[in-house]
Formats: sequence, structure tokens, C-alpha cells
Amino acid sequence: MARKGNQFATPADMIGQWMNMNMLWIETMSVMSMRMLGMAGMWSVTPSENKRMVAEKPLAFMGSIAAAQRAALAGKRPDQIVDVAVTRLRRKTRSNSRRLAKRGMTRRPAPRR
Repeated sequence: MARKGNQFATPADMIGQWMNMNMLWIETMSVMSMRMLGMAGMWSVTPSENKRMVAEKPLAFMGSIAAAQRAALAGKRPDQIVDVAVTRLRRKTRSNSRRLAKRGMTRRPAPRR
């Protein structure tokens, strides 16, 4: 039985997926940088940020895997399955990036000479 719709990814589909993956990478790197700066006392973070950083990962990955499995069971193309998984992960990285960016650098007085 033939599937309805396009069975192959178009170049536009592939470019969109590439952009989505790149945004995931950029947001992940920015969140990691802000958290590392927070550990060094140079970025304003909440005291619970380290616990949050560890606790959120299993839930984010389980949600991503579950969404990818649902897409695969629905008969989606491989590129669509990956896109669903990446989109689910981006929800968390995007919210973390925005939340941490709002807090900003730690304000410290200039050293006296």
C-alpha cells in the first residue's frame, strides 16, 4: 500500500532540519557557557541551578525519545523523526537559554588600586 504524501525529503526539508540542529547546538553551547560562568561566580544563577542542570536531562531525553518513537510508529520519514526529536530537545535548551540570559553577568565592584 502506497503512503500518501511525499516519501522523500526535499532540499527545503533538509535545510530546515539543518537549521533546527544548528540552533540546538548554539543554544546548548550558550547554556553550558552561562552555567560554567555561574559556577565560577561570573554569571548570576540561582543556587539550585546545578541540581536543575542534572535533573532536567533525563526528562528532556525521555520526552525526545518518546516523541521520536511516536513519529516512527506513525510511519514518518527518517528526517521527520529526527526533526521531532530535535524539536523536543530545543524546547528545553531554548527556555534555559532565555532564562539564563535574562539573569546576566554578576555585578561586582571594580577592584581598588
